[in-house]
Amino acid sequence: MNFRKLGIVIEREYLNKVKKKSFLLITFLTPVLFAAIALLPSLIMLGAKEEAKQVGVVDRSGIVLPYLESGEVLEYKDLGADADVEAIKADLSGADIDILLTISALDPETKSVTADTYSLKPIGMDSGSSIENRINDAVEAYRIDSYGIENLEEIMHSVKSNVHVYNYTISESGEESISESGVYMAVSMLLGMALYMFIALFSGMVMGSVIEEKSSRVVEVLVSSVKATELMFGKIIGVALVALTQFLLWILLTLLLLAVAGGIIGKDKLMGMMADDPATEMVAGMNENVNLPEGMDLNAALGAAADTTAVAGEPTGLQAITSTIGNLNLGQILLSFIFFFIFGYLLYASLFAAIGSAVENEGDSTQLQLPVTVPLMLGFFIALYAFKAPDSSLVFWGSMIPFTSPIVMLARIPFGVPGWELILSMVLLVLTFALCAWASAKIYKVGILMYGKKSSFKDLWKWLKQR
Repeated sequence: MNFRKLGIVIEREYLNKVKKKSFLLITFLTPVLFAAIALLPSLIMLGAKEEAKQVGVVDRSGIVLPYLESGEVLEYKDLGADADVEAIKADLSGADIDILLTISALDPETKSVTADTYSLKPIGMDSGSSIENRINDAVEAYRIDSYGIENLEEIMHSVKSNVHVYNYTISESGEESISESGVYMAVSMLLGMALYMFIALFSGMVMGSVIEEKSSRVVEVLVSSVKATELMFGKIIGVALVALTQFLLWILLTLLLLAVAGGIIGKDKLMGMMADDPATEMVAGMNENVNLPEGMDLNAALGAAADTTAVAGEPTGLQAITSTIGNLNLGQILLSFIFFFIFGYLLYASLFAAIGSAVENEGDSTQLQLPVTVPLMLGFFIALYAFKAPDSSLVFWGSMIPFTSPIVMLARIPFGVPGWELILSMVLLVLTFALCAWASAKIYKVGILMYGKKSSFKDLWKWLKQR
């Protein structure tokens, strides 16, 4: 193989791709989409607030109204227990309310009430849940008081348990390190999906480039100057460099956009988003409706619990997550990602190049792609569930078989893989790539100059056997 000519092909393929408007559009548009996805939940949270509503209350139970405290969205107005419900329902606007809430008289047998709301438009889920929760709080408090046991609510609260099992792994040297399974699951799925996306995207790009040059007859000019194998490998390596360029630009531009967006939104706005978070509102609601010892609110109680946990030597949830991330072998994960991306891409790119050489348009490639895309998709699906049983037989063999190993092995690595398994998987992948590259080159050399006939697997086999 003439490496000078190979370099020329790589340079041509690389420049041809990066100068296209589609490359520039995707490269600069994708980070915008990534940044939008990252900021979208917060922006939706800001824009999805319900408008303030007046809620007229007819409480015939006598126990619920004290628990209906007005907030930013719902402002409660006592209409009186003897109010004419039918008249109010007929003219909500005249009563200067948006929602009518009626609460039945207390049932002495069930120690409960029934409640209904009436409004001109369906009320939002958050408002409905808020009203329902406050009514339930009132009924629960009434039932607790009906037992006549002093401090029963505090007793019930004190007996509730919230035990979290912390998982530790022991290294060969006997060192213990905390391992939060959710972190491993997230890293595993992220690595598997990322590698699948990159291999499928850029291998398909190789096939598209081959088909484009073949259909335009440009390839006939090219093969008169360079060997078909040099052209094929030049395309594969050139697209790989395009992929690397695009990937690095995506990372840099995404980080830049997020930094700019953070600067525009500002710290105060971000704090406002956090204050509007449903979890924060839930804690605030608990703080209002849970009776704790006098002088202590829920935040203080949670702080005391955290202090107790710290004294006991157990990490908090956030500490467990950060500690687990810190215990990951990030160097091994990064190097493995690079290795499996390079050779996984080379393996599938060579196969897609062979398929592209055998057809004249992408429509004809569907049948020939099937045996190649099925193992790739199978590896993706195995990787999605690898976190459930990373050492199971299915996942083990998926990480060994070269056509699925790039994706599945990466999904297993966060859970810890014996060195011999990782090395064996890498060796098998390299050997399989070499074999497939040799076979693809033979098919490519013949198929790239074949026109006027729809190729089949029988044709590919015949080309493969030619000397």
